[in-house]
Amino acid sequence: MLGLSSVVTVVIIANILFSIKGFKDLEFFNKFKFHIGGIKAGEKIRMLSSGFLHADYHHLFVNMFTLYFFGGQVDYRLGAVMFIMVYMVSLLLGNYLSFKFHNNQNNYSAVGASGAVSGIVYSAVLLYPNMKMALLIIPIPLPGYVFAAGYMLYTLYGMKKQQDNIGHTAHFGGSVAGLLATIVILPSVIVESSFTLLILAGIIAVGGYLFYNNKNLFNN
Repeated sequence: MLGLSSVVTVVIIANILFSIKGFKDLEFFNKFKFHIGGIKAGEKIRMLSSGFLHADYHHLFVNMFTLYFFGGQVDYRLGAVMFIMVYMVSLLLGNYLSFKFHNNQNNYSAVGASGAVSGIVYSAVLLYPNMKMALLIIPIPLPGYVFAAGYMLYTLYGMKKQQDNIGHTAHFGGSVAGLLATIVILPSVIVESSFTLLILAGIIAVGGYLFYNNKNLFNN
């Protein structure tokens, strides 16, 4: 595993500080969280600021722990500027998709860096097609795309349940953004990681089918 880079460290610290402020200050949290009604009223900053807030310490830890493992990989291959580009594009596209998906739910709200982190995960898996991962519950090294597939299944499940304040819909948009941004920045991955790209694109296609053609599946 690569060491923690400066740019990833800065992003993690920003998330921690902003989130802790939100934990301690409910007014601050409500002002900057993703909220459909607020965004419609012109509070566009929520599209960005909500990506640095988290529902609780567990939510914050999971996102930052994931970013810690995958962020350095993307920074090492693409550089700090392009890392930030992938991160921010994934965050904003993820929240934009949430805005479109929940547009008729004015009271819908969510927080989390999950969209941005999802984009970084998919970017890293595409950049390093031979990546192997082992989880504590499954201590067997598995291909990175298996982790990406499981993450997408978790996302779809969360979108259907909608029982927390976590922006699960943003996970999906962030994954798509991370994949596309990486291809635009480094087109050679299309050839270098063709099999992995096919797997990831297939995962996203299945999620997209459920997302667009079976909206009632999530909104019931």
